[in-house]
Amino acid sequence: MSLFNSLLVFIFFLGFSSPSAISGSSELSTLMAIKASLDPKSKLLTSWSPVSDPCGGYFEGVACNEQGKVVNISLQGMGLSGYIPAAVARLKSLTGLYLHFNSLTGEIPKEIASLTQLTDLYLNVNQLSGEIPFEIGNMANLQVLQLCYNKLTGGIPSQVGNMKVLNVLALQYNQLTGAIPASLGNLTALARLDLSNNRFFGPIPVILADAPALEVLNVQNNSLTGNVPPGLKRLKEKFQYHENPSLCGVGFRDLNPCSKLKSLNPSRPEPFLPQLPGNLSARDIPESANLRHNCNGSNCSRQSKSSRIGVALGVIGVFAAFMAIGLVTFSWYRRHEHKFKFGRASNAISRRIITSQVREIYRRNASPLINLEYSNGWDPLAKDHGGSASSREMIKSFMFNLEDVERATQCFSKSNLLGRNNFSALYKGKLRDGSIVVIKCIGKTSCKSDEAEFLKGLKILISMNHENLVKFRGLCCSKDRGECYLIYDFVSNGTLMQYLDDDNSNGSGKVLDWSTRVSIICGIAKGIGYLHRKVGKKPALVHQNITAEKVLIDAEFNPLLSDSGLHKLLADDIIFSMLKVSAALGYLPPEYTTTGRFTEKSDIYAFGMIVLQIISGKTSIMKLNYDTIESRRFEDFIDSKLEGRFIESEAAKLGKLAVICAHEYPELRPTMDVVEQELHEMGGFGISIESMP
Repeated sequence: MSLFNSLLVFIFFLGFSSPSAISGSSELSTLMAIKASLDPKSKLLTSWSPVSDPCGGYFEGVACNEQGKVVNISLQGMGLSGYIPAAVARLKSLTGLYLHFNSLTGEIPKEIASLTQLTDLYLNVNQLSGEIPFEIGNMANLQVLQLCYNKLTGGIPSQVGNMKVLNVLALQYNQLTGAIPASLGNLTALARLDLSNNRFFGPIPVILADAPALEVLNVQNNSLTGNVPPGLKRLKEKFQYHENPSLCGVGFRDLNPCSKLKSLNPSRPEPFLPQLPGNLSARDIPESANLRHNCNGSNCSRQSKSSRIGVALGVIGVFAAFMAIGLVTFSWYRRHEHKFKFGRASNAISRRIITSQVREIYRRNASPLINLEYSNGWDPLAKDHGGSASSREMIKSFMFNLEDVERATQCFSKSNLLGRNNFSALYKGKLRDGSIVVIKCIGKTSCKSDEAEFLKGLKILISMNHENLVKFRGLCCSKDRGECYLIYDFVSNGTLMQYLDDDNSNGSGKVLDWSTRVSIICGIAKGIGYLHRKVGKKPALVHQNITAEKVLIDAEFNPLLSDSGLHKLLADDIIFSMLKVSAALGYLPPEYTTTGRFTEKSDIYAFGMIVLQIISGKTSIMKLNYDTIESRRFEDFIDSKLEGRFIESEAAKLGKLAVICAHEYPELRPTMDVVEQELHEMGGFGISIESMP
C-alpha cells in the first residue's frame, strides 16, 4: 500500500511540476542553440553554459520574468559574428531582442514573426542580407523595429501596415528598393519613419501624410518622384527629403512646383507600370493621390454600377459567414464559459504586470537606451520655453542627433562604459570625424524639472570655453527617450586622483615630478578664475564641486576641470547627493554646514585642499597649519615619492597659499584673482605670501 501511495505522490508531483521543468529545460536548450549560432567560436557568450540557470543571473544579457521565462535578450555591441537562428522563435515570452551593433550575417529568419509578445526588435548595424520577411507584419505587439545599417534588399512588405502599435520603423542605410507601401499610412501609432539612403522610387503615398502620430519622416537619398503630399508640411524640419531630384511640391524648401516639371498622368500613380524595374507588379505601387473621377460617360457609369453590385454581393457573403461563425462561437463559449470567465482578464493583467516589472529591472540595470519612453513629452528646446530665437539657434548649432550618439558609443556598449553613478552613465565614443569623446547620459528625472531653467543651463555650458576646462562638444536631448547626452572631448590621462594614491597605483606607475605638480596647480587656478569671472555671454559661476576627481589630466599633463556648470542642469536632490561625497572627502568649507550656500570662497577652499593633496601626494590629508609650513619641516607635508627632488622655496610658498585658501573663515581667504596673480608665471613663480590678505 505504501508503494502505491508513493506512486500516487510521484504522479501528482509529476503532473504539477514537470511542465515548468520541461519548459525550463526547453528554453535552456533553445538558448544554447542561439549561442551556437550567434557566437560560433564560443568566445564571447562564455557565461551561457548548459549547466547554468538562464534565469539565475548567470547568462549575460538574459532576463526572465517571475515565471522563469526568458523575456529579454540584450547582446548589443558584443562583437557577435554568427547569424540569427530560427530557434529564437521558441522563446514565446520574449518581449525584447537587442542584437544591434554586432557583425551578424545571413537573413532575418521568418520564424521570428511568431514572437507575438515582442515589443522591441533591434537588429540594426549588422551585416544582415536578404529581404524583410513579410511575416513580420503578424507581430501585433511590436513597437520598435530597427533594421537600419544592414545590407537588406527587396521592398518593404505591405503587411508591415498591420502592425498597429508600431512606433518606430528604422530602415535607413540598406539596399531596399521598390515603392513606399501606402499601407504604412495605416500605422496610427507610427512616430518615426526613416527610409533614407536606400533605392526607393515612385511617389510618397498621400495617406502617409495623414498618419496621426507621425513626427519624423526621413526619405533622403532615394529615387522618389512626383508630388510631395502637402500634409507633410506640418512636420517642418523633421521631414527630410533632399537628394530626391524628381520630387516636386509647393511650400517645401528647395522643391520646385510640380507644374514646372513633366506633367503627371492624374489617373494613375507614377512611375507607370511598364517602367517598373525587375519583377515588381502593380500591387507594389502606392497610391500617390486621392483620385476622384468625373463619371459622366456611359462606360464609367457601367463600371461604377458593376462595382457597386460586386461590393453588395461581397458584403452579403461576409455577413453570412460571420453569422455562421457567430453561432458556432456562441455554442462553444457557453460550454467553456466557466473556464474563461476570469482567465482572459487575469492573464492580460499578469502580462502587463510582468512586462512592467521586467522593464523596470532593465531600466535600473541595463544601458540607458534599452527601454524607450516614446510617450514622453520632454522637449527643452521648444520655443515656448523662453529665450530668444538667436539663443535657440546657438544651442541647435551644438546639437547632435541620436543616431550620432548611438554610433559613437556602439549603442552604449558595455565595452565603452567608463563608469556610472546614481544619476548618470559615462561612455567613451568616437564621432564621425574620428575624434574621441566622452558622452555623459543623464535621465530626465535627474534634470531640472523646469525646462526653461534647463535651457538656461544648456546655454551656460555652450558659452564656456577655456584651455583649463574640458571642452564641451555638443548635446543631444532625446524627447522620445527622456534623456540628455552631453558630449565632451576625451581626456586621455585620467583624473588627478589617480596620481595621488598613497601606493602610487595610478596604472602607469608614473610619479608626477615637481614641475608638473606646479603646472597643474597653476592650471587649476586659471580654470577656476575663468569660471568666477563674467566673460562674454558666460556669467560668473561657482563650480560648487571641485575635487581631485573633477580635475582631468590630458596628454600633455595639463589640468582640465570637468562638470563645470553641470549643477545648472541637475535637480536639487542630485546635486545634494553629489555634495555628500565631496563633504566626506573634505572639500566642502565649514560655513556650508551653517549657511547651505555656495560662494566663490567655497571654490577657493576646495582649491586649497587640492593644492595640499598635490604637494603631499595623498588623497586624504590633515589640514596643515602655518607652524608646519614656517618650520620648513618638508618631510611632514611633501610627497615622499619625490625623494627630495623639489624646490624648497616653492614648496613653502605653495604650502602657505594652500593654508590661506583653506582658511576656516571665508572672509580671510583670497579671491581667485589674487591667487592667479601670485601664480601668473607658470615656470618662474614669484609668490609673495606677505602680499596675501
